[in-house]
Amino acid sequence: MSQFTARRSFLVRGAAAAAALALGRPIRAQTAAKVVFGTNWLAQAEHGGFYQAVAEGIYRQHGIDATIRMGGPQVNGLQLLLAGQMDLFMGYDIQTIKVLEQGLPIVTVAATFQKDPAVLIAHPGVTRIEELRGRPTYISAASETTFWPWLKAKYGFTDAQKRPYSFSVQPFLADKTSATQGYATSEPYSVAKAGVKPAVFLLADLGYPPYAETIVARTDYLAKHPDLVRRFVQASAEGWKSYLADPAPGNALIKRDNPQMEDALLAFGVAKMKEYGIVTGGDAARLGIMTMTDERWRRSFDFMTSAGLVKPDVDYRKGYTLDVVRRVNVPG
Repeated sequence: MSQFTARRSFLVRGAAAAAALALGRPIRAQTAAKVVFGTNWLAQAEHGGFYQAVAEGIYRQHGIDATIRMGGPQVNGLQLLLAGQMDLFMGYDIQTIKVLEQGLPIVTVAATFQKDPAVLIAHPGVTRIEELRGRPTYISAASETTFWPWLKAKYGFTDAQKRPYSFSVQPFLADKTSATQGYATSEPYSVAKAGVKPAVFLLADLGYPPYAETIVARTDYLAKHPDLVRRFVQASAEGWKSYLADPAPGNALIKRDNPQMEDALLAFGVAKMKEYGIVTGGDAARLGIMTMTDERWRRSFDFMTSAGLVKPDVDYRKGYTLDVVRRVNVPG
């Protein structure tokens, strides 16, 4: 199964279902505060910094007893967050803006991925994404409410070229004229493993605006525990810096939670996050890991309104705060 598609589908389903219903120094004198952090999918390299912060005791150094609650296809993390069964959740800014229409009390406090890892993958010989206009392209239903409208608006892609994504790269491999969606840290590995050197286009590097793998809290939780949330973000940022330097401790915990994870895929994921600057690039290069800016949130909102994904009268500024990341300082 494609981690990218299933993860995105999970996020979209989670938003719909729910609608229906750290700067600072280590704290040594206090008992560690318990924090349950829910991820958006099965443990993988894309979650490595959080696992690293557990493995190396970084959360403990900041007075936090952190539990990582692994997501998956049957886990509705946003609903669990709203129900108080987890304290923080790994979200997505498009999801957060969308559920603001329902008046849900959540707020984004940090962004792990400065670049959304969404990619289009083509066969060898394709050098520009424009060449994929009109070609059969395997796209999931969930992607129709994320990057597909952006591809249509910017590059002239049409619904006529869509093919249903089957949670596998096999149809793409069988049709050398086709393209497929993916995650920069995952599907290209599967394609290469099958003997094809893929042409990979990271949509974020072409202007696709959203953050990804954000940290989301309930508004009441943030109001009650602002310093705890700040410390969690600070420790997580330190965990990411450590993980990208030496991922072995975090990978050991990832494999404990997800024994099916391959060592080679973990290494591929880390390498691609570093190559593309997914965690440390963009604004993080000057403002530090986990940063966010008003401008990026405005760009995501403008894209969503232009694509008809959200009503233009939604106050997207209620979906995030910069107060936390402005007090976190971990160079990218």
